[in-house]
Amino acid sequence: MKTGYVGLGARIANVSNCLQEGSAELDPCAYVDPSPAGLRFVEEKSGNKLSAYSELEDMLRSEKLELLMIGSPNFMHLDHLRTALRSDVRYIFCEKPIVTTEEETFELLSLLREHGGAERVMVGLVLRYSPLYVELKKSLKSGQIGKVVSIEAAEHIGPYHGSFFMRDWRRYSRNSGGFMLEKCCHDLDLYQGVTGCRPRYVSSFGGRKSFVPENRPDQDHSFPRPEISDRVDPFTPRWGGGNADFDSDGDLIDYQTALIEYEDGANLCFHTNMYVPDEFRRFAIMGTKGMAEGDFIRNYYRVHDALTSRCLVDKPRLVEHSNGHYGADDAMARDLNTYFKNGGKLPVSVLDALEAGLTAIKLDEARQSRAVLDLADTWQQFDSYGLA
Repeated sequence: MKTGYVGLGARIANVSNCLQEGSAELDPCAYVDPSPAGLRFVEEKSGNKLSAYSELEDMLRSEKLELLMIGSPNFMHLDHLRTALRSDVRYIFCEKPIVTTEEETFELLSLLREHGGAERVMVGLVLRYSPLYVELKKSLKSGQIGKVVSIEAAEHIGPYHGSFFMRDWRRYSRNSGGFMLEKCCHDLDLYQGVTGCRPRYVSSFGGRKSFVPENRPDQDHSFPRPEISDRVDPFTPRWGGGNADFDSDGDLIDYQTALIEYEDGANLCFHTNMYVPDEFRRFAIMGTKGMAEGDFIRNYYRVHDALTSRCLVDKPRLVEHSNGHYGADDAMARDLNTYFKNGGKLPVSVLDALEAGLTAIKLDEARQSRAVLDLADTWQQFDSYGLA
C-alpha cells in the first residue's frame, strides 16, 4: 500500500513503523516536510529511500498514493485534509487534534459530506485502543459499573514535558488550538465514549502559574535523569521552537480544570497540570452498581461493587511492553491494518475526534468568558451536516 506523509515528524514516524510491524503491505514512498525529523526512522524501518516533495498536491498527483499520513502542525491539518479529500487517495490518517477551531470543525464536516470522507479519514486518538480502555469497556458492557453517574479524571505531566510545550510551536494557541485541545482531547474523547453521549453544559477555569519568570530555577532541572545536563532530548522542539520555558513568549496555560454535564445528566470533573513531579493519567468512574478506577501511567485497573465493596476486578499490571501510549499505539496499528484489509468499524471515528475537539474548544471558550456554556445549538449545527 503506497504511503506518503505530509509532516513527517517523530510521532507520525512511530505510528507508521507500528503499522509496518504488523503488515508487510505498507510501502512508504514519499513525503512533504522541509525538516522531516522522522524521516530516518521510516527509512530505516522500511528500507526505502523516500522521495521528497515541496507541495502536497504534487506528491498526490505523482505518487498515486493509497494512504496519506498527516503529521503536520495542528493548524495545517485542515488545509492538508482539504487537499487530500479532493484527491483520489483512498485512506487518510490524521494525527489529533484533527482541527483547531469551531469554524474549521464545521468546514471539515462540509468537506466530509461532499467527498465521502467519514469512512476515508482515520484519526490518531489512540487511547480508545489502549488495553486499559478495553478493560473499562468490558466492565461497562458486563454491567459491573451500571449507569455512569460521575467521573473524576486527570492528566498530569512532568515539568520536563511541560517545558517542551512552553518551547515548542504548540506554545501558541493559534498553532495548537490550546493545551486542552492539543493534549487532553484524548481524555475528553474517552469519557464521552464512557457516557455514550455528548456534553450538554461545560465550564472551565485555568491559567499559568508554574512556567513564569519568578519560578525559573537557578540550574537546569528540566529532566529527571541526572545524566541529561541540558535540553537535548527526544522532547527537543524543532520547527518553530523557542529557547525559553519559564520566560516563554507563548500564550499556553499550564493548569486547567473542566466541568462537564453530559446529555444524560452524568458529569465529569477533569484536571490537567503540566508541572507535576509524579505523573499520572487516571480516572475514577462511579456508577449505580460499581466503581472503576485506573491509571494509564501507573498501569493498573480495579472495579469494586458499590453495595458490598467487593473487588470484582484487580489488574495491577496491564501492559508488559509498549511502543507508545500505554500499549495503544500497537493496538491501533493492528486495528488499522485489519481495517485496510477487511473494512469494518474502528473504535474511534473522525466524527468522534471532531466532537472531542469541539468540546475542548468550547471548554476554552468557557474558561476565557468565565461562563457556563449550553452546547445544544452547537450539536444541532454539527448534526445538520447529516454525518453523525
